[in-house]
Amino acid sequence: MAVARASNPYHAGPVSDHFDGTRFFNPDGSAPKGFSDFLKWQFGEGREPWPAAATSPHAKAKPAARVEGDALRITMVGHATMLIQTAGLNILTDPVWSDRASPVGFAGPKRFTAPGIAFEDLPKIDLVLVSHNHYDHLDVVTLARLRQAHNPLVITPLGNDAIILEHASTMRVMTGDWGQAIRSGPATIHFEPCHHWSARGMNDRSMALWSAFVIETPGGKILHIGDTGFDKGRPYRNARDRHGKLRAAILPVGAYEPRWFMKDQHQNPEEAIEGFLLSGADHALGHHWGTFRLTNEGRDAPREVLEAELARRGVAPARFRPLHPGEVWDAPDTA
Repeated sequence: MAVARASNPYHAGPVSDHFDGTRFFNPDGSAPKGFSDFLKWQFGEGREPWPAAATSPHAKAKPAARVEGDALRITMVGHATMLIQTAGLNILTDPVWSDRASPVGFAGPKRFTAPGIAFEDLPKIDLVLVSHNHYDHLDVVTLARLRQAHNPLVITPLGNDAIILEHASTMRVMTGDWGQAIRSGPATIHFEPCHHWSARGMNDRSMALWSAFVIETPGGKILHIGDTGFDKGRPYRNARDRHGKLRAAILPVGAYEPRWFMKDQHQNPEEAIEGFLLSGADHALGHHWGTFRLTNEGRDAPREVLEAELARRGVAPARFRPLHPGEVWDAPDTA
């Protein structure tokens, strides 16, 4: 069986239906746009204005030490960083407390809204889920801080461990492929396919895997997607068919304009609603908007479009909430 060649610095493993021996890919999907298209976007498309900074309507949250039993509480930190508390576990998704989503501290996308939880106010973190290696999702500075303060277990798709361990050599990291699962205490973390890509630089495109997660807990199952294109709804149908009833879905709703460039890799709010309905989840929470300026739409456009589309489709706004930093969502009782 063929294995990865030395040209991949992150992962060596067998060829599969989404790994060609060097690079991962989206089966029957679309590759990310090339450099010429990137330049066309950067120099040929107008951007809606953003404020110099933004303040959340919610004060910084001070989370409880633990949320026990079947109760489920999710607190927005910012962008794709959420604190999930249930069954006595504290889980962080794609943690970024840095001021920029960038390989350097002096350039790149800058944070517009302060984190909704001060780093020092975090409860003891047990698990960290890192969906892929883009800088707005895999922040090695924050991961190193978490290692020193909490020593959590990091769960991430294939290849991302090499990046994390280069910067935090004593971090506890476990990796998995699509369709695999890792048990940790009362939770099982399932790796699910989504339509995206990865890169940290110019020469490592798609050499580490990206993934959605289904978090299986005693109080129900939670779908978390860090980034995805809608991909004909397959990420949602796959999760529903494999896992059945979902208590909540945490979904990206921003970074989607211009559509000709972003459509394959970033869903828009209308597609996020369609995906939510396809998944059959009881509730959805929207993230990936308003913290880092990555694309052309205005800062509040994802929230405004999402709310308008929910109204147009007759979906109760309480079922799909685009969270602000510091906002706390307590799931309705499963009974």
